[in-house]
Amino acid sequence: MRARTTVAAALSTVLALSLSACGDSTGEGDDGTVSIGIAMPTKTSERWINDGQDMVKNLKVFGYKSTLKYADDDPKTQVSQVEDMISEGVDALVIASVDGHAFKGVLDKARDAHIPVISYDRLILDTENVDYYASFDNEEVGEQQALFIAERLGLVNGTGKGPFTVELFAGSSDDNNTRFFFKAAMDILKPYIAQGDLIVRSGETNLDEVTTRRWDGALAEKRMNRILDADYAGKRIDAVLSPYDGMSLGVIRALKKHGYGTAGKPLPLVTGQDAEIPSIKSIKAGEQSQTVYKDTRKLALITSYMVNAVLHDKKPAITDEETYHNGRKVVPAYLLQPVSIDKSNYKSVLVGSGYVDSSDLD
Repeated sequence: MRARTTVAAALSTVLALSLSACGDSTGEGDDGTVSIGIAMPTKTSERWINDGQDMVKNLKVFGYKSTLKYADDDPKTQVSQVEDMISEGVDALVIASVDGHAFKGVLDKARDAHIPVISYDRLILDTENVDYYASFDNEEVGEQQALFIAERLGLVNGTGKGPFTVELFAGSSDDNNTRFFFKAAMDILKPYIAQGDLIVRSGETNLDEVTTRRWDGALAEKRMNRILDADYAGKRIDAVLSPYDGMSLGVIRALKKHGYGTAGKPLPLVTGQDAEIPSIKSIKAGEQSQTVYKDTRKLALITSYMVNAVLHDKKPAITDEETYHNGRKVVPAYLLQPVSIDKSNYKSVLVGSGYVDSSDLD
């Protein structure tokens, strides 16, 4: 099982900020009467299971009870779950949305009930009733994926003898993070595409052409199969920009069906995100090339301190008050830093930090 160890650096930093802002770190939660509603999107990804469990554990340290619900990637189910938690009288809500556009009506009810709302990792859109946002630097995620491709192909230092071929994938269109990841990646890749060093043989380069509903690996596999059949007969693909590990594995399945993954026809570069164990195993085996590690233990910890601060009528620690406009307001955010992972550093970073147990990679 994945080790759920304490993140000492994040704990000490945020604890100091939280205690200075809030005084007593457990506050009115000591008697166990304060309840936090936690809405997570799905159990199909191990990261969301871990996020939910970590939130419950961290909030328990403050003496808070939690109601944790998963929505099976269904926006209507998640809205109904949040509405139920409001009716049950939770004191705060933490929501990792399935569809960021789906919450306006139900969060009006949260406002009327004086329930603060923290948007977790995926920004809730089109409503003023979001108090804070906790996430990672989403632009940095896209930059790390694109830079990995550009550097490994030798485009950055000019040693690569192109042109090289690349295909582009993006996440779900209803997830606000998708546009941040893709724009940041394309800011790096577009100049190479414009000057002919990178060629997108499918011609699909706009965000609305490359999104993948619900980040579904099977849909990514289907699209990759279509592209390979239509545009790469007798041609080699050199790189695939994939924004998420589950999609990356789908892309790799399609590539293998088309003969890639042999000594005579090695796999192209394939990026990813979330450092999920199946993808780390794939990186270890020399298949997936890269992933972006986001230490969700830190995210759950930061969010728990946010909840505690808000329940004490204090402003939590914030790192960004300009970037994340949800269509109605700029939502103050705390952003953590992601880390690019490949075969050279997965052991030192992931196993060394206790994020992954080495036995899970056997």
